[in-house]
Amino acid sequence: MKRTQSLTPDHHAFTVPGSDRIYDRRQLLAVLLVPLMMALVQVSSVNNALPALSEALQASESGLQWVLSGYALAIGIVLVPSGRLGDILGRSSLFVVGLSIFTLASLACGLASNVVMLNIFRVFQGAGAGILSPQTTGLILQYFAGQARAKAFALFGLVVSLSVAIGPILSGFLIGWLGNDWGWRGGFFVNVPLGLIGLIMAIRWLPFGKERRTIGPNHEQVQREFEEQAARTGEKVVVKRGKIDIDPVGSALLSLSVLLVMLPFMAATNPLAWGLIPLGLILVTAWIYWEKRYKERGKFPMMDLALLKLPSYSLGTLTGSLFFLSGPAVMVIVIIYLQNGVGVLALWVGLLTLPNAAASALGAMWGGKHAIAHGGMIQVLCAVLLIISTAGIGAVVWGIHSGLNYWWMAVPLAINGFSFGAFGSANQTQTMMDVPHAHGGTAGGFLQTGQRVATAIGIAMVTAVFFAGQHMGAPEQHWLNGMAFGLGSVIILSSITLVSALFLVRSQRKNLA
Repeated sequence: MKRTQSLTPDHHAFTVPGSDRIYDRRQLLAVLLVPLMMALVQVSSVNNALPALSEALQASESGLQWVLSGYALAIGIVLVPSGRLGDILGRSSLFVVGLSIFTLASLACGLASNVVMLNIFRVFQGAGAGILSPQTTGLILQYFAGQARAKAFALFGLVVSLSVAIGPILSGFLIGWLGNDWGWRGGFFVNVPLGLIGLIMAIRWLPFGKERRTIGPNHEQVQREFEEQAARTGEKVVVKRGKIDIDPVGSALLSLSVLLVMLPFMAATNPLAWGLIPLGLILVTAWIYWEKRYKERGKFPMMDLALLKLPSYSLGTLTGSLFFLSGPAVMVIVIIYLQNGVGVLALWVGLLTLPNAAASALGAMWGGKHAIAHGGMIQVLCAVLLIISTAGIGAVVWGIHSGLNYWWMAVPLAINGFSFGAFGSANQTQTMMDVPHAHGGTAGGFLQTGQRVATAIGIAMVTAVFFAGQHMGAPEQHWLNGMAFGLGSVIILSSITLVSALFLVRSQRKNLA
């Protein structure tokens, strides 16, 4: 008798169809989360390393901008298509492909002799990160259930929030230890041994070809999942069985629309770039139309838009995107202010974020523990804490200009870290709670795409307001004014997040009534 996959929430062992091997969920989670942290650390660590990188490579302002933008663009473009491919062809295989690309690109980034080479390799690095990230979500959804899944997503949220906090510490330490040139390179080289270890672990511990596929041999199980989803959304779903279909047109439309929407915010100095946004929105509309028609023809669309009729998924994705629209920008302008406005060394800036990292870890575990029962209210609380911590950072900035020691910045940054950690766990768990396993990679990729696009737009908006504020008032007030304007914009955006989180809670209560 063929063994079937075990999803016992409190048991670490599981099997998959067609194999007698016993897999371990703890090993699976370790394989997934370490590379995910590597990919996310590359965002925050490079922020702190930009001054050193600029000096070492004699990079222009636009060149430095693309060090950040190229990576983010590549991730945003490939997330959903790679999630779709993982759902169809096998998530473990796509995970290894993404990790391999990321590791090789990290080595190439560290060896780059000029900023042009660095930016090219950063695009490949971002593509690798974008390929592996949605597989992480899909595999957790596939092999964990109940409270075990909540714990897994708590660790996922912990990794996301810790990555934001650890990045500046790592880059600051390496620059302080190795100097400007080798310091920023070390931030890329560290990924190489970690990536190789991750590949060895993945080959040994992931199920690969034995895992359940969305389309193909297990099409009857897929049909049942479509019917279960249809029962929840009230929509009749017609599918064609047994055919592998990657929906290339849908993938191209969504990827191009993400590129056109994100690009202007990353090339804001060029006024012509803003004309791309309407084109991007037109392509989003075309993508929605195509996906609906594709499904009506009895085929599998890249993303089944019926997922957006699940309140937990649609409102969770919206709330998560809004949180990332405001939250990550705080750390960016704080680092700029401390390094350039106050003159704090990169190493000390990194150490200053340690309380943020510790609080983030606590928040992630606490949020994950209570995510199933109180996930909506946790997201409301985190939006409030983000507003409070941002106002607290503003108060410390004011105090610094009156003689206060800059180390007091650690207090509001710790509150900020807790809000990030708790929000990540709660939002991820609640948003993916009702998503069918067969669509885990695609749904996770779409969720992360929303967060990446929001992060890019939010950082561009907040830093633009920050620099505009610097040009107001007397010269000695420039940095103070810049932070006031920048942090004020974050508070406004966070208030919108709070409203969205309240709607999420209201929806959950209506469903329980």
